[in-house]
Amino acid sequence: MRSLNKIRTVLVGCGGMSAAWLQAVRELREVEIVGLVDIFADAARQKAQDFQLQDAIISTDLASVLQQTQVDAVFNCTIPEAHYEITMTALKHGCHVLSEKPLADSMVHAREMLAAATQAGKIFAVIQNRRYDPAIRRIQHFLSTQQIGELTTVNSDFYIGAHFGGFREHMEHVLLLDMAIHTFDAARLLTGADPVSIYCHEWNPSGSWYDRDASAMAIFEMTGGIVYTYRGSWCANGLATTWECDWRFIGQRGSVSWDGGSQQQAQIVKATGGFISDYQDIDIPAYETQNVGGHAGLIREFFTCIQNGTRPETSAADNIKSLAMVFGAIESAESGQKVNIIS
Repeated sequence: MRSLNKIRTVLVGCGGMSAAWLQAVRELREVEIVGLVDIFADAARQKAQDFQLQDAIISTDLASVLQQTQVDAVFNCTIPEAHYEITMTALKHGCHVLSEKPLADSMVHAREMLAAATQAGKIFAVIQNRRYDPAIRRIQHFLSTQQIGELTTVNSDFYIGAHFGGFREHMEHVLLLDMAIHTFDAARLLTGADPVSIYCHEWNPSGSWYDRDASAMAIFEMTGGIVYTYRGSWCANGLATTWECDWRFIGQRGSVSWDGGSQQQAQIVKATGGFISDYQDIDIPAYETQNVGGHAGLIREFFTCIQNGTRPETSAADNIKSLAMVFGAIESAESGQKVNIIS
């Protein structure tokens, strides 16, 4: 029997990342996990045990769960190659979908999934959880006040020597496909701009423990005339950046730096006339917003939107622009040519 006033939800993909999703749902009384699906049934059983979900249906196949019980929403926590199949199955059964990033494994699949969500009249959103960090919201709000003037140039650096083991060390385009989506999406959030074109160079440094290219540099032309650059590596030993990157924002009247963590600094022009202008430090004030909380904040917003009929900030219709930056960068790296970005 259907639980009254509960949004009945199935989670697909019971690997390590699924724990953050299930932990977030524990705080949401309006949500009931009615099914756990994984290609390895034991993984689903273990999650049921870990999170006291004894009544959840355990299965290796989403379609069979959707046929057994009424489901309102699906969490797609599978690997990127499975996102298309799981999301399309859920949408065809009339379910809302919240998916792990990236949205899809190709732009063709992304457009098909977006069309299916539109046809079904269901919410399809992506878990770009880094948008929901208080520090990035603080920087975004400060930049929007234009105290440093209109943005002209944005740079981000990502350098971490990560020894994952497993499939990532054998992946093609491991940095661009597996991690850069977070940074590219952050760049869109922070600038309020969308991508126009991209030139990207990708390589695998000597001494790398990855089979394929694990480093990349990219130059994006963005709307509003902003130039955004990305430099990154998964095999950079020493002096690691934060996982959120090290950022510099250059405006017409000043600059902002942010280490991706707690260190934020801003300077504006105080006086001109000399070889170098005089500058003054200015405060980046605290900023409070409801759009915080990482996984939990984004998941909470997803279910609120289901209840009130609004659209999440990370809806697929918007997130496809961030995905287009990823596949544009890959196309440019493979061709050695500048690529126009079409989402």
